[in-house]
Amino acid sequence: MSTPFNARDITWLAFNERVMQEAKDPSVPLPLRIRFLGIFSNNLDEFFRVRVAGLKRAMDFKEKFITDSFFQPPSKILSKINEIVIEQQQAFDQTWIEVQKEMAQEGVFIKSPHQLNKTQKEFVATYFDREVESNVIPILLNENTTMPYLRDKSLYIGIAMRKKTWQYQSNYAIIEVPSRMLGRFTLLPSKSGQQDVMLLEDVIIANLPHIFSYFGFDEFQAHCFKVTKDAEFDLDNDIKTTLAEKIDKAVKSRRKGKPTRFVFDLDMDKALLEFLIRKLHLTSKDSIIPGMKIHNFKHFMDFPDVFKSVKKVVERTSFIHPEFANGQRVTEVILKKDVLFTFPYHSFTPVIDLLRESAMDPHVKTIQITGYRLAPNSKIINALINAARNGKHVTIMLELRARFDEENNLKWKERLELEGIKVLLGIPNKKVHAKLCVIKKRINNRTSQYGFISTGNLHEKTARIYSDNLLMTSDRIIMADINKVFAVLKKPKADLELALKNCTKLLVCPRYMREKIEWHIEREIVEAKAGRKALMIIKVNSLSDRSLIEKLYEAARAGVKIKLIVRGIYCAVNQADFLSPMEAISIVDEYLEHSRLMYFYNKGSEDVYLSSADWMTRNLDYRIEAAVPIKDKALKKELKDILELQLKDNVKSRILDTKLKNKYKKTTHEPFRSQIEIYRYLKAKVPQELSN
Repeated sequence: MSTPFNARDITWLAFNERVMQEAKDPSVPLPLRIRFLGIFSNNLDEFFRVRVAGLKRAMDFKEKFITDSFFQPPSKILSKINEIVIEQQQAFDQTWIEVQKEMAQEGVFIKSPHQLNKTQKEFVATYFDREVESNVIPILLNENTTMPYLRDKSLYIGIAMRKKTWQYQSNYAIIEVPSRMLGRFTLLPSKSGQQDVMLLEDVIIANLPHIFSYFGFDEFQAHCFKVTKDAEFDLDNDIKTTLAEKIDKAVKSRRKGKPTRFVFDLDMDKALLEFLIRKLHLTSKDSIIPGMKIHNFKHFMDFPDVFKSVKKVVERTSFIHPEFANGQRVTEVILKKDVLFTFPYHSFTPVIDLLRESAMDPHVKTIQITGYRLAPNSKIINALINAARNGKHVTIMLELRARFDEENNLKWKERLELEGIKVLLGIPNKKVHAKLCVIKKRINNRTSQYGFISTGNLHEKTARIYSDNLLMTSDRIIMADINKVFAVLKKPKADLELALKNCTKLLVCPRYMREKIEWHIEREIVEAKAGRKALMIIKVNSLSDRSLIEKLYEAARAGVKIKLIVRGIYCAVNQADFLSPMEAISIVDEYLEHSRLMYFYNKGSEDVYLSSADWMTRNLDYRIEAAVPIKDKALKKELKDILELQLKDNVKSRILDTKLKNKYKKTTHEPFRSQIEIYRYLKAKVPQELSN
């Protein structure tokens, strides 16, 4: 019997369907349903920019090697992707129709140009004249012109223009919708109890006669389209250029990426559609997806807050961790005990406060920290800059290869270096994905070290919507291990594996985290074969590593009880189809489940880790990652309790099965929504006199 696997990219599409399920669900508050449609669209854009592009590249390599990597031949996967995406697009369009009906019940309407009343027409004309026109640059097209560069993330209006006196020929033009500068939504003057909204592309379309008045056209057909391009890039091997220079060059080369998807309005002028497909050199093998009027739906993640009477999102505002609820200094607390955060239930503020305190503390000598994705106006960075200005030796490992954050991180590099901060750029061919910080202070010839290890990025904005864990600690051995990681990062030509092998408590990648995970699984297998209790609970974003999946299968056959919580990619198969002791669920809810946790029963000793790494080959073998064991019994229990709460979810939990049906987990028990229950569980730990 061959070992069963699901193709990684097909399982990712199943995850995105779970996102759409939230948009379909009438019990979800209307603003969130709109936001989930935006998330679905944005996810799909990135999928085509990266995964589909990668599959197309893979077709140029040896089929055997590639099939082993992808679990199926790339050509077969691409064909299945097109089939699924077209089906999902139809479901998306129908969902948007239903959402608009609910919006209408709340008095919110998206207006097209022909639906405007006189007052609104005057408003739109004035708005276009004052704000929009200077940002609109129409480009005329014909058979002899070279197709202009089309931005990957932009929305375009395709226009077929005619004169009434000459019906036999159309003239074509395209206009880029300047949503980066102006935003996507315009609030129109509306009658009492109603709010009309107009999309920026419709503001432009309403003014096409004015835009093209010089040419005398009097008939216009205008519909939107967008192009998704290959966003992968290769770094050149020129030893004379720095990594930063290579990244900068590679980012600029993205504009030359080949199209991987063309999405267009189903009602677009057929001759214009054929013209664009021809000019973009698209073929029947490419993803040419018809859709409804609105594209680039990602902007709907930030739809205006115009809903007054509609049921709002359940209010679960972040609260200060009980260890700091009395205003204690963060440093003083963590020098005495470990503190575990679960975001976004706990406020992210103490993380910023820790760095602020260190910036001002005269006894602090050095701060070392990793940065993968950072907020645009990062308070983390501001604290580090202030620390450097106060004479601290600050080192930040800034990962320039963080996908789609390369340009931002290049800018941060320049800013930080100007402030005298030492910026590390990592190791060739190894992304640094670990989230680590170590701070050293010296008082009376005695050095204290403290810091944190996190599952998520140091990003204040995403900390409000991503569910992550962070451990603050002054454990000497953990701090020593973090120092060893930074020693490797400072000398990238050193023997990487030898240096990381010396870590005592941290599980690190490449290699050693994988070895330790396999060791833990093997220990549970031994217990199960001996007839004793054997249990594992694993929570990750993605599970696609072939050898670890096979190890899970081996454990399940031996009788180890395995419970998996996997948000996204899931290449294994579940209990109903293959293995009775292995269960897998996925939770998609208001917060993005992002933490990675590992629990092993270990004869009742219960080993618990929080980690930056997913169970993917790229994380375990080609990145610097870190997992930390939780030793404090109360914190260990807290993490286990949270895992158990998620396993009990029967509202937002879906069963991960081989056929990727995304069926909701149903039980005979009362509805149990884990994100609400986790909030209640953690909030109950705050003393009542401090929680008000």
